[in-house]
Amino acid sequence: MHYPVMLPEVLEYLAIRPGGIYLDATAGMGGHSGAIAARLDGGLVIANDRDAVSLAMARANCAEYADRMRFRQGDFSTLPEALREAGVEAVDGLVADFGVSRYQLTSAERGFSLQADGPLDMRMDQSKGITAAEIVNTTPEKELADLIYELGEERHSRRIAKSIVRNRPIRSTLELSRAVEQVLPRRGRIAPATQTFLALRRAVNEEDGQLRAFFDVAPGLLKRGGRLVVISFMSLEDRIAKNRLKDLAREGIAKVLTKHVVKPGAEEIAANPASRSAVLRAMERI
Repeated sequence: MHYPVMLPEVLEYLAIRPGGIYLDATAGMGGHSGAIAARLDGGLVIANDRDAVSLAMARANCAEYADRMRFRQGDFSTLPEALREAGVEAVDGLVADFGVSRYQLTSAERGFSLQADGPLDMRMDQSKGITAAEIVNTTPEKELADLIYELGEERHSRRIAKSIVRNRPIRSTLELSRAVEQVLPRRGRIAPATQTFLALRRAVNEEDGQLRAFFDVAPGLLKRGGRLVVISFMSLEDRIAKNRLKDLAREGIAKVLTKHVVKPGAEEIAANPASRSAVLRAMERI
């Protein structure tokens, strides 16, 4: 089952107009894109994602709205090209969900999962870039420790990096998890390698740079009165979102619509526990 995170809130802050043009920068499996398209009459949704497999699933899931949707693979820095390819100058609304999709997290062959053994890949776009295995097996110990600490906020990064180097070559997710557990035993429900996997995922996909690229291009894609809605799952991401929206407001480019972050309700968290860490922020182009 696919649960688009905070869907009612996303639709509310986008203020969907039937004839409007909307861009979903992280289409994933099409949850937000399809819900927007369902409310259109003469409008258009541009569904963009880095992951070709997820995008194919989105296309299938949104087949009934195919007449009002365009699907495109690309990262955040190429979003202006997505509009040009669709013959659009600006959009009425833009949404981005910075989390990893359930498909990516649960598919062993993608290498994101701690639950099932698979190759250490972690690339959202599998057509380019380095894999997590390359980072794990070639990065010097000190650099690897710094990466795990800075991108995963893992305070035991030195011990973990030493164990990883000692256990090289590491080719699978299970082998990596075991290397971490040798120096960081399991306590409670959270897997010891969680923050290490997070750090590697962020490094492989250059997520910090992509996030900054998103906020560089996104305001210029909106019409006057157009709205931007972003969902973050980590404090590091939300801090960037919060500061960039504040900057846009100070520059007179945008009005922030969310004085405080919006969080999912108890009912949504019960139905989809993965949403519990989500926070939403929104702005309007002025």
